[in-house]
Amino acid sequence: MGEQVERQHVLGVHGIWQGRTSRRELTKDWTEALERGVGGLLRGTADAPGGSPAVPAVEVPHWTALLAQKSDSLSGADLVPTDLTPFTTEEEAFVSQALDDLLTSEERAYAAQTDPTTLGLPKLWPASVTRLAMAYDRRKPCGAVAKLIGALREVHLYLTQSDLAARVRAHVSEAASERTSVLIGHSLGSVIAYDLIRRAEIAAPGATGTALHTFVTCGSPLAIPTVRRGLAVPDGEAMALPPHIRWVNVFDPGDVITGGAGLTAAAPTVIDVQVDNGRIDPHAATRYLRTVPVAQAVTGTWT
Repeated sequence: MGEQVERQHVLGVHGIWQGRTSRRELTKDWTEALERGVGGLLRGTADAPGGSPAVPAVEVPHWTALLAQKSDSLSGADLVPTDLTPFTTEEEAFVSQALDDLLTSEERAYAAQTDPTTLGLPKLWPASVTRLAMAYDRRKPCGAVAKLIGALREVHLYLTQSDLAARVRAHVSEAASERTSVLIGHSLGSVIAYDLIRRAEIAAPGATGTALHTFVTCGSPLAIPTVRRGLAVPDGEAMALPPHIRWVNVFDPGDVITGGAGLTAAAPTVIDVQVDNGRIDPHAATRYLRTVPVAQAVTGTWT
């Protein structure tokens, strides 16, 4: 048996719909999924030169808890939109533009001529959103568009509630240590994690996480131009990280939250890796975390 490669320390940033879990449960689920992925590497590299990869230490702070603490919350649970929450004007514009980013010219034409009163989508969706949703639903049926819109509404919440966003980032960065070497962001968590790095609130001199060398995004909505604009990244401007941080983006083309695309067009230095998470729930964090590319990234065995 070869010697083990140095153990990496992973900080995870979870995504949407995690209000009913906890830091302990998230850390357990992420650890088990990563162990499963690393197990595949161990079987193939145990006797390889340089040693076998070690299962990383994992910490996943539960930032959604900030919305549920009644004595110290930001307006309580009503802050998080659901299908029963009417859209604000700003939210409607954001979601509509994001959907429009994903449509072809033919799909936009279909949306323009669709009568939203005949459609079976949530009645509290504005007509502008419903038309675009139905056009996208023809390409991604079986409720995928509803999941996308739910995700976009939570992304909009983070991008427009500056006090909330600052507290979320602080909660995540406080969980980092001098040994944190890998940052993983899933779904909305990828937006939060990228925001932490670009604001130099982590992995910068004087900040936490100075040992950080790898950033992994999974199921990221950063491929959608409207989301990048919300982060003040203008169209045509590349997203960038400090040169010492490798950025690996793992995406499933069937994952509706990614728009079915990678990030190379928006971030030329990113390493895009396509995976197949199956048909049941290709966006699930645990499905991404157990893939070979993520296992390679979190064990320092990327080549």
